[in-house]
Parts: sequence; C-alpha cells; structure tokens
Amino acid sequence: MIQTRCFPADTRDDYADIRPEISVVVPVYNAAQTIAATINSALAQSFRWFEIVAIDDGSTDDSLDILLELAAQDPRIRVVSKRNGGVSAARNLGVELATAPLVAFLDADDLWARDKLGHHIALHREEPELAASFARIAFIAQNAETLDGAQTVSTISSPMPQLVDVLGENPVCTASNLVVRRDWFIMLGKFDERLKFAEDQEFVARLVSRGGKVCGIDSVLTGYRFSPDGLSMDHAQMHAGWRVLIDRYIDDAAIRASLEALYCRYLARRMLRSGASPLRALKFVVRGLRLDARSFLAEWKRGLATVVAACAAPLIPRAMRRRIFA
Repeated sequence: MIQTRCFPADTRDDYADIRPEISVVVPVYNAAQTIAATINSALAQSFRWFEIVAIDDGSTDDSLDILLELAAQDPRIRVVSKRNGGVSAARNLGVELATAPLVAFLDADDLWARDKLGHHIALHREEPELAASFARIAFIAQNAETLDGAQTVSTISSPMPQLVDVLGENPVCTASNLVVRRDWFIMLGKFDERLKFAEDQEFVARLVSRGGKVCGIDSVLTGYRFSPDGLSMDHAQMHAGWRVLIDRYIDDAAIRASLEALYCRYLARRMLRSGASPLRALKFVVRGLRLDARSFLAEWKRGLATVVAACAAPLIPRAMRRRIFA
C-alpha cells in the first residue's frame, strides 16, 4: 500500500493546526472521467474544516495520477493506493485512516451541493446523539457538472426511518448521501465486504436495528449520476443483493412480501428514471403487484403512477420518463 499526502508551500499552514470535524472518504476505481469533478465538489464546500481520504482501489486508468495532482494543490486531501478489493474494502480503509469524529462518503462519480457538509455538521452539532444523517438526492445525467437542472429529486417520506423503511425503499439510496459517526461505524463492524450490492443499505439497516438514530435532512444535497456502466445499474443483481439483506432481518413471510413489493417498486422507478429498458421495469412492477398489491400501490404517486408509467413507458420518450419520477 502506498500513502501520499502533498502540501503546496503557499497553503501548508492554512489547515496545519485545525483538526477536521468531518472526514470525506472517496473510494476510487477507474474513475478518471469523473473523479476531478467529484473531488472539486467536495473542495468547494462552504464548510471548510474537513479532510478528504481518497482510496484508489487498484485503478488501471489515470485515476491515481489525477488524485495525486489534486492532492498537490490542497493539503486537505490524502491519497492512498491499494490493490483492488472492492468498494466496501476501500471505504472501510478510508474510515480507518480518517481522523474526524464524523465520516461522509462520496463515490467517485457523484457530486455534492456546496452546502452539503454544512447542513450535516449543523444537524450533528444540534443533535450529538445522532448516529447518522442523510438528505435528498438529485438524479443527474452522466455528464452533469452540477446539481442544477436535475430532472428528478428524491423525497423524504420518513425523516426518522425505522428498519422497515430502510429495507423497503432505501431512503438513503446511495453511500454518497450518508454521514455517520465514526465511533458507530467502527462499533458496528463497518461495511460488509462480502456484499457487492446493497452494502450501504445493509449498513444502515444494521445501524437502525442496533438502536442508532438516523435523521433525514429535507434539502437536496447530493447529485447521483446515472452511469450505464455502474454497479447501481445492474438491477437484477441489486434485487439479488437485497434478498441476501432481507434474509438477515425478516423472517415473517407477509412482512417479507410487503417489503419486497416496495423494493420492486423502488427498482422499477430507478429503471424508469435512468432510461433503462421499460420492459424490464414492467417486470418489477408485475412482480411487486403479485407479491403485495396493497403495499406496491401505497402512495399513489409512487404506486399507481409507477404502474401506469411502466405500462406506457415504451411509448414515452426517455427524457420524459425521467422527468416523471421524482
């Protein structure tokens, strides 16, 4: 493992005596096209007292060179290079190396609003017993440079989600939306490195099931890029990963069916947002209705609207489908 930290002479003293209040952990694997914009969205934060721990997970493109160049320009950036071990292992190493009491995760193809960290810091200062926090998400195009003009944004239906909320429609949605106390993260055993999908959802479920208090912020603070090559676009594998997750927490068949119906609705909506195959989205709709129609149709905008749009999707232009699903 190679660890590098670079300090330009004219900024060396700016942060020398400041202990960061939050550490930003960025796992990076072959993200040369997006990583500079991602890191810059963190550096542009209105709240300045943070560190960035960027973990290059054995990239074979120019990601590491870009990270080192960025680190040479800002002393808050630390770069670590390791053999490829997966995103969970990279995040876990980043938290081990972090020095702040709070940790924010930022994936290498996502973006943050300028006041992202400021909102979370204010909340955790006001409620120090909080174990974690999240916010609303803007679903942005692959080539987007800011959150402006996002076609859809998420909502927060439950500001203090319980286990069934986390297991159903996954209110956090992505690790880039999550801020967690480092002591809670370490105590719970970090991300499960055996999981390739739903590892962030599983961690939040574990956190809530152990009594951790999680709170949602009603502001759009994270830009989530839809990348056609990303792991998050493999919806069949996401569903399979979710089944592993649900096996750990729910035994009751009726509750499992209800939660799976909600998750099928969640996947169908993701597919319609991203411009994926509408026929595949329709399959998730049909499965969800068969499992538990009442749960699937709960909240008309998410339920009935999903059914109608999935049926009509082959006739609706992709851009319009994306605008429908907030």
